[in-house]
Amino acid sequence: MDKKELVSIIVPVYNAEKTLYICLDSLKDQTYKNLQIIFVNDSSSDNSLNVLNQFKEDSGYQVDIISHERNRGVAAARNTGLNAVRGEFIYFVDADDAIDKNTIEESLDLAIKSNLDIVGFSWYLTFEKNERKMHQPSFSSPFGAIENMMQGTMRWNLWLFLFKASLFKENDIKFIEGKNMGEDLMVAIKLFSKAERVGYLDRHFYHYGQSNTSSLTKTYSDSHIEQVTANVMEVEKYLKSSVFSNKIGNLIDYLKLNIKLPLLISEKKSQYNKWLNWFPESNSYVMENKALPIRTRLLQLAAVKKQFWLVKLYNKVVLRLVYGVLYK
Repeated sequence: MDKKELVSIIVPVYNAEKTLYICLDSLKDQTYKNLQIIFVNDSSSDNSLNVLNQFKEDSGYQVDIISHERNRGVAAARNTGLNAVRGEFIYFVDADDAIDKNTIEESLDLAIKSNLDIVGFSWYLTFEKNERKMHQPSFSSPFGAIENMMQGTMRWNLWLFLFKASLFKENDIKFIEGKNMGEDLMVAIKLFSKAERVGYLDRHFYHYGQSNTSSLTKTYSDSHIEQVTANVMEVEKYLKSSVFSNKIGNLIDYLKLNIKLPLLISEKKSQYNKWLNWFPESNSYVMENKALPIRTRLLQLAAVKKQFWLVKLYNKVVLRLVYGVLYK
């Protein structure tokens, strides 16, 4: 391969010793070798740092290991990683996940061939005994991708995209330290709003590790809600001052509904009440986002009407019967 572009991969690490090998093995196997791998050790108290040092000796890549003196969270760790980037492109990997061996080579190939600022692809939901293909929708324009994300049809996890480093540097895009929930959304929306050319590669590259089916349900603490809210409000402010300000329409309200939807994927009434009171200004839009399946909109409508018995029934049927069979 004659490409010379350096790709910087940022990996935040915090007490990941038990699963770190999954990530490191997949990085070691990459077919594209001109990599700078930046590990940000966020003050791990286990053996993670020793594992990283061993990888640095053995890998043959340019490896930077940066340690925080105290635990500061994933947002700060990613900012530290961004400050150390030397490559023309940036990719993010979580320390307990894996990527296919062709991930960097194929996504970089498309980025260079088509002069793209962002390349997206699909992923696997990976359990202990099997995994399931999960599909991102195709996109060909920055606003098309933003619309997909805000309507809830496309994930915004940063590990689903290869980015030109200049998008971060020229627009001073960073994470908000301490706001460690919803941080991918905030940064992804900002990057797409500044991109000129984007594209989708119809490949499944990322293996998103899930320990069990219970991880499909979410229990949000008040702290989690506060952190997500801060990132959503930053998205709203950013988009309203962007080149897309006149195209947003109801997308902000659709986003708020999608952000809090996991609270309904639960059998706890306390979570349902949190759903009602979080972004209440958006509750009147539950049936308007036609991009969502009708069953999702009806679930939200039941919550708006406080018909929580229906929400609970939905979870018993869908989560226990359907997801339980598919994902175990």
